[in-house]
Amino acid sequence: MGDLAVGARSGHEGPEERPGRSDEPGVEAAAGGTHLGSDAAHGDEAKSEQDAKKSEQDAKQPKKARSFWKELPLLIGIALVLALVIKSFLVQAFSIPSDSMQNTLQQGDRVLVDKLTPWFGSEPERGEVVVFRDPGHWLDGEPTPDPNAVQRVLGWIGLMPSADEKDLIKRVIAVGGDTVECKGTGPVKVNGKALNEPYVFPGNTPCTVDDQGGQFKKTVPKGKIWVMGDHRQNSLDSRYHQNQPGGGAVPVDNVVGRAIVIAWPPTRWATLPKPDTFDQPGINALSSAAPGVLGLAGAVPIVLWRRRRLTVAAARAARVTGGSTAG
Repeated sequence: MGDLAVGARSGHEGPEERPGRSDEPGVEAAAGGTHLGSDAAHGDEAKSEQDAKKSEQDAKQPKKARSFWKELPLLIGIALVLALVIKSFLVQAFSIPSDSMQNTLQQGDRVLVDKLTPWFGSEPERGEVVVFRDPGHWLDGEPTPDPNAVQRVLGWIGLMPSADEKDLIKRVIAVGGDTVECKGTGPVKVNGKALNEPYVFPGNTPCTVDDQGGQFKKTVPKGKIWVMGDHRQNSLDSRYHQNQPGGGAVPVDNVVGRAIVIAWPPTRWATLPKPDTFDQPGINALSSAAPGVLGLAGAVPIVLWRRRRLTVAAARAARVTGGSTAG
């Protein structure tokens, strides 16, 4: 009976609530399973964070620079393109082949020529030293240089003067519309104004006494320029091509650009400014004609006012005469 009583009480009241014990297999297994799952999740998160940090560090790390030899062809290509652009539109080097511009320029000098301003419509001005293409047969009989392959390439890209270009260099003395003249030994006159020319080669006279073109009086056509060398007795310039098409004047369209500086040799470095003699008052053809132009402009309103008064007076006289006749 005692055993039954115990069993009956246990069945009715249920098992007693007892705290979990670590030595119970079920509890330990359950607890152990829970701990293992949590550690795996934390491990995945840590790995993801590490990968993200590594990617961020890789992104921040500078890429390894390419070797110089791999970059060299690209640098050379860029340099050639820039040289061609500069030669075509900005500045080009030219070599002085003769003594016709002494002492301003010596044979063998290298000058830099401004090719940019003509693109904006700027035309040559009196006193400037300009490079221009042969207007026709000026270089006939001149020796033709025979450059080697390297010189040809360097000339083509503008790093050396080109041997193929038929160009000349002279000083602009007169422009379109000017009257330029030489009598006796000088001075040269432009629009009646005598030029003081300190750049003329020492020992030379401004004008040359000969019957081949040294004595002249010419009006330069519009769109052209009259050029002369500074070594007057050693320059076949506009004076000596008057019997050719254009009468010795050079078309403005043939002008390559204005020489701005002697770049080589270093001992000869100098700029090539426009002389002050061409800034003297009255040298411009327009200035010399200014009094007549201003007089004409002032006379026009007076003439028109007088004609209007005469017209009004005649109309009044006609009305008065008509009225008398009708009466």
